[in-house]
Amino acid sequence: METMKIRSSQFLAALALASSLFLTGCNKSSAPSTGSGNSTSSSADTVIKVGEFASLTGKEAAFGQSSHMGTALAVDDLNAAGGVLGKQIQLITEDDQSQAGQPSTDVRKLISDDGVVAILGEVASSRSLEAAPVCQQNQIPMISPSSTNPKVTQVGDYIFRVCFIDPFQGTVMANFATKTLKLKTAAVLTDVTSDYSEGLAKFFKDSFTASGGTIVAEQNYSGGDKDFSAQLTAIKAANPDGIFVPGYYTEVGLIVMQARQLGLNVPLFGGDGWDGKPLLSIGGPALEGTYFSDHFTPQDTNAVVQDFVKKYEAKYNNEVPDAMAALGYDSAMILADAIKRAGTTDGPKVRDALAATKDFHGITGTITIDADRNASKPAVIVEIKNGQYNYVQTISP
Repeated sequence: METMKIRSSQFLAALALASSLFLTGCNKSSAPSTGSGNSTSSSADTVIKVGEFASLTGKEAAFGQSSHMGTALAVDDLNAAGGVLGKQIQLITEDDQSQAGQPSTDVRKLISDDGVVAILGEVASSRSLEAAPVCQQNQIPMISPSSTNPKVTQVGDYIFRVCFIDPFQGTVMANFATKTLKLKTAAVLTDVTSDYSEGLAKFFKDSFTASGGTIVAEQNYSGGDKDFSAQLTAIKAANPDGIFVPGYYTEVGLIVMQARQLGLNVPLFGGDGWDGKPLLSIGGPALEGTYFSDHFTPQDTNAVVQDFVKKYEAKYNNEVPDAMAALGYDSAMILADAIKRAGTTDGPKVRDALAATKDFHGITGTITIDADRNASKPAVIVEIKNGQYNYVQTISP
């Protein structure tokens, strides 16, 4: 069982209205929340406190909720197996509400008020970049489940990730565009408010042009926009063979729908930011025949993956896990593995153990942490077909 505390009245209200995926919660009290765990009043002698910050509410809540649910399942599994170093894991979660300015505040609370030994989070690169300096300054190891912008781990030697990074992801999609989709020209539509989107756009463009392709149009938008008709009209005039959209599901669904309405029937494709549960409901049939790169597919027949899928569905009312859930699970498991190998929760020693992680068999693949504290691992290509995500191929580093 996990011991967990979540502080966000907004998150509680949203969950009460939206689903029964989580159980009970609290705001700033010390009562137990989420899962079937013990009271958070357990003493430091019997628990290891791990912090998590995630977008449980706000415009990217689907990302944060999935990541948190995977993390919570990992804590369940660890504690059911006896915990780590003979102690139970106590997960203390802060909701950053998908808002800039909140991650650093949340992480300071987790470190100063709660005394956590490590931090898990965030999904979005911009929010990880905000929190990472706080963890680095306090020598608290931080593991991002899925922030792919290279700058995240460049903050310092206490910052890690369990996902691949955008130079690899951009190259994967550029090669897929030229070799599989046979595109000779492409347009790029970038969210200029997102470090993730700008970084992935750059690496795609660099790789696509290096492969002989031509970028015929570049257009920008800001996260939260609803109308993309001007940008898409300009792209249509350039007559590209395909359109790369390195954005998040909240805008991507609208972009694809509006592109089809304007008669842009060329392939649209993007990165792992597309993998949010609301994407299909936002974009609907317009998404048919679009593609994105991702970290995981529940269609993987590997026994380890299928065991994870079954456990996740059992815990969360038959909800099928997405990549964010699988990465959340892997982030907690890699931290636990490092603490076990370090034999202590001391920050510098856990940091060293994380840096030495090699050939860790995770849900999202075999993970080795490289010299820059990034995960070397494969990517998968997913096609949206018949209203579902369908596995296309795996591409190794």
